[in-house]
Amino acid sequence: MTHPELTDDLRALLVAPNPAVMATLRRDGAPVTVATWYRLVDDRIHLNLDAGRVRLQHLRRDPRVALTVLAAGDWYTHVSVRGRVVEIADDPDLTGIDALARHYGLERYHNRERARVDAWVEIERVHTWGDARPS
Repeated sequence: MTHPELTDDLRALLVAPNPAVMATLRRDGAPVTVATWYRLVDDRIHLNLDAGRVRLQHLRRDPRVALTVLAAGDWYTHVSVRGRVVEIADDPDLTGIDALARHYGLERYHNRERARVDAWVEIERVHTWGDARPS
């Protein structure tokens, strides 16, 4: 499988702690979207989910996912990423969610009571708009 090249400008947009919306697919095929934290690590997207959320069930059944990242302060500049969750792992010590919390300016994630999992998305396709478009 070929992977899209992440240009320097696109990588800069994805590395920043921008607002994002994640889409998963319900059992009946209907899309479900939710705002989420993310971070780009190397060439994969790191997500972290509450272990009790339905969207985790969606990803376990169908690993296809879409993520739209909007440039903070300029929502006309955005990138939509399509890919597959290639790894889901328990986050028992909450290091994954804490890494995301720090990425978004917090010291650590506030809820220490609920089980969490890390999900790693392999990027298959990107679509850009606004200043994120290649020159």
